[in-house]
Amino acid sequence: MPSAKFKNYLHLHFLVFIAGFTAILGELISIEAIPLVWYRMVFALVLITVFAFVSKAKVNISSRAILKLSFAGVIIALHWITFFGSIKAANISIALVMFSTGAFFASLIEPIIYKRKVIWYELVFGFLVIMGVYIVTQSELQYLLGIILGIVSAFLASLFAVFNGKFLETYSATVITFYEFISGVLFISLYLFFADSGFSKAFFSLSTSDVVYLLLLASVCTAYAFIASVYVMRYISPYTVVLTYNLEPIYGIVLAILLFPEKETMSPNFYLGATIIIVVVLFNGILKNSKKLKRKRS
Repeated sequence: MPSAKFKNYLHLHFLVFIAGFTAILGELISIEAIPLVWYRMVFALVLITVFAFVSKAKVNISSRAILKLSFAGVIIALHWITFFGSIKAANISIALVMFSTGAFFASLIEPIIYKRKVIWYELVFGFLVIMGVYIVTQSELQYLLGIILGIVSAFLASLFAVFNGKFLETYSATVITFYEFISGVLFISLYLFFADSGFSKAFFSLSTSDVVYLLLLASVCTAYAFIASVYVMRYISPYTVVLTYNLEPIYGIVLAILLFPEKETMSPNFYLGATIIIVVVLFNGILKNSKKLKRKRS
């Protein structure tokens, strides 16, 4: 029989696989990025509300706290819109490689939020990431809009992650997600209300396949992934979790090539730039977490 720790390692890799599969669903769902994210957040909010009720989570917090969480909810909504927008404008491979640049943005944002000094190797890694992005851009200029949206998405994801790191010092993950999803839904709904082609009849006319994929995205790739990741972190170190999640672009790109070979097969320079970015991200994770372990031992 496999040990409990080994089972949780397998579970963690399954969660990373799900994270990569999110991009696949973004390609399969035919509707545009904004309605896609609205449906995702609405369906996921329903499921997380049920989970909060069943788990008896204490969601009564101060108005000031709700305002802070609401701001983060708008950021995550914009992150998902630009991420799926990158897939629609380019392809899965471009979106995932650009999403990997988030580690570079985090190294710039964290010193501001946590009031710490910039570490020298973060600047070196940042330069290497920029080189990787430059190589990808030069070889795939036809996907320039997708590249820009992917980079914006990575920046917003990093900003969101840093904010959530601060929130987790005070509030539970369930409470944070609950209010962030409410604000995300309200934010997109407000935009759609004033948009010319907002809540039209066509908006609510979804194909059967889109409904199935959206439910899969909201349930397995959002609500389940959130709940399961919290569970896994009880048994596996944050170092292992963070490092393993950095494999998301690799899982996603391999899946994309297998499922959409005609659209996802890129130039050699793309894979060179992508390799530079992903290796830097992985090495950054290893270096940072090894330093944390040394500090704990000393």
